[in-house]
Amino acid sequence: MSSNFVGGAYNNNGNGFALLVVLFILLIIVGTAFAKNYY
Repeated sequence: MSSNFVGGAYNNNGNGFALLVVLFILLIIVGTAFAKNYY
């Protein structure tokens, strides 16, 4: 039951979570690149 609930939650929110992770990683990459160029 618990495993099925977790799996269902992941399937429902999987795309949004993946998008959030990609956006966060992209923000870090852009931030570090900007920091290297600025300093």
